[in-house]
Amino acid sequence: MIDFNQLDKTIHEKARLSIMMLLAGRGEWAFQDLKAQLGMSDGNLISHLRILSAVGFVIEDRDESGTRPRTTYKLTSAGRKAFKSYVDILESIVKAMKP
Repeated sequence: MIDFNQLDKTIHEKARLSIMMLLAGRGEWAFQDLKAQLGMSDGNLISHLRILSAVGFVIEDRDESGTRPRTTYKLTSAGRKAFKSYVDILESIVKAMKP
């Protein structure tokens, strides 16, 4: 029997899953690039990033050396581990559904 409770509820939300997928795939993303790629508002994106940051999955880096501050985000090692575990669970669910 499949235990759906194993799915990390923090990651499972659509917007946060999208953020985690992008960060896992490319590593570091600027806030504006994430916003454009996901089609999210500033407030919506920052809310989800704060949740991911609060659980230790995402880290923020602010570079204020230029004329405009640049904020980038990347997965922490805990975030990368949690995302891999999430994907592994999804794969096991898919395998269980195949004849």
